[in-house]
Amino acid sequence: MTDYAHNAVTLQQLIDNNQTSKQQLIALNQLNDYANSITDIPFVQLRLDSRQVTTDDVFVLLASQTQSYEASCCYLQQAAKSAAFTLSEIEPSTLLNNSSLGTSTDGQASDSQVDSHQLTAQQQLAELGCPVIYVPNIRELLGDFAQALLQHSQPVKLPTVVAVTGTNGKTTISQLVAQLGQLATMSSAVMGTAGNGRLGALVQASHTTGDALAVQQFLHQMGTEGVELLALEASSHGLDQQRLQGVPVTVAIYTNLSRDHLDYHADMGEYVAAKAKLFNKAYFPSLTHAIINSDDEHAQVMLDTAHASQLIVWTYSLQASASATFVAASIKPSLQGVEIDLVSEFGNISIVSPLLGRFNVANLLAAIAAVVALGVDIEQLASLVAQLQGAVGRMQRIASNDGCFIVDYAHTPDALTQVLDSLRTHCTGELWAVFGCGGDRDTGKRPLMAQAGLAGADRVILTADNPRTEDPQQILQDMQAGMSTEQYQRTHIEAARKQAIEYAVSHASVDDIVVIAGKGHETYQEIQGVRHDFDDTVVLAEALRRAGRLSLPTAARL
Repeated sequence: MTDYAHNAVTLQQLIDNNQTSKQQLIALNQLNDYANSITDIPFVQLRLDSRQVTTDDVFVLLASQTQSYEASCCYLQQAAKSAAFTLSEIEPSTLLNNSSLGTSTDGQASDSQVDSHQLTAQQQLAELGCPVIYVPNIRELLGDFAQALLQHSQPVKLPTVVAVTGTNGKTTISQLVAQLGQLATMSSAVMGTAGNGRLGALVQASHTTGDALAVQQFLHQMGTEGVELLALEASSHGLDQQRLQGVPVTVAIYTNLSRDHLDYHADMGEYVAAKAKLFNKAYFPSLTHAIINSDDEHAQVMLDTAHASQLIVWTYSLQASASATFVAASIKPSLQGVEIDLVSEFGNISIVSPLLGRFNVANLLAAIAAVVALGVDIEQLASLVAQLQGAVGRMQRIASNDGCFIVDYAHTPDALTQVLDSLRTHCTGELWAVFGCGGDRDTGKRPLMAQAGLAGADRVILTADNPRTEDPQQILQDMQAGMSTEQYQRTHIEAARKQAIEYAVSHASVDDIVVIAGKGHETYQEIQGVRHDFDDTVVLAEALRRAGRLSLPTAARL
């Protein structure tokens, strides 16, 4: 995390600062209840990574699903050498009784310390030389704490925040909201899978939703740059781990939910519950509007949560007979985009969207509803929609002399089904799908992905996605579980993704549509912990060029 505070400050000074918001003050006072012994200790910055702790920083030790107590104890020991104090989500005696504090970070016994097993937890804490405060609900306070520190250093007006959650559509909707806001004269930015920053100047991110400190710093940075609207993606991991705590979300959007991330969530019920947090004012007190896809089977959970929080609740639907707030009464798709007759409680408009696919109509309705909630006149939107661009790697068409070649991020069975279904109506030849499954992720999803591709496409090429630490051949074997002889006859298996793309280009006919799915905007392929340069759009364009099928420009987003 980049340095953001240059002068030492105390918790009490933050509490007394008139730039501290009401919500931040509540969090600081709760923190003070736990940590009144360190109220007047000066500190400079908050750190989540013990390796980054320097003199007079505050180390925040969070519990981990993947790290042992031993590892957490080593982090604490390392940070204590410089930290002003530590705030720990883990009860210190539990931590110390389940690890050896007398072990250095390289696993060797420290000469300067006696055997920690002969010491009480209190004695071990005293040897640290750094106060360790147990704050079991630190995640409920951390974002507000971080923003109060940032505002003390440099007071700024924060952007209005629109947050989008759901399995599919988050990136596209967030970018559409930002684009519509920008076109309506609101300086806009995005934060999510495709990158963070102002439109046209995105910086690639490692996570859809960053850690709590990174999120607050980005929010503050956008404020310093005069950004008025921030559209962000709220992942289930981020919501479950409260990384968005303290973000002043005004409008929350729900897209849809299908199987994903069950390597993290215990089951679908837990996954749904994580998403529903975005519509709960107990987590996001600044919420005013909830915009919910009423066509989704899990919508009722979001509706119930939003109503319980007494939000203004709007719905959107692609069903012409629906009683939703925003309804696509007529949809006329083509490979150039789609014509939509939009019926709403705020007026009816006819719009021509350059975005490809029926599911992008739903994404567009959500974005339109969001900017209407922010005060944009719906009549103004008819002319603005025509100027929209799809998100990078989302139904992105790569220009060619013949055929139709598309790159899309679809990496769940439901997303792949929607992409293929949308393209099927335009395909006069055969529909091809090239995709794989990520390594070190939900293995149960793998055969479901293969079956989704085989159900929607005429020809399927199974290949590597991001194998990470797994053997790509094993992943491909998992995907083939339950395949029939007929399905094998329509399937080509090529572990090397570049060769798989080249195979599709060389075998697809002039009337065929080919979808390269799973990685979308990504510019790398992760193999055994190394991210190798790999961009589906670049590899596909080069394959088309070599085959004599490429026209310029190389890509157009629909």
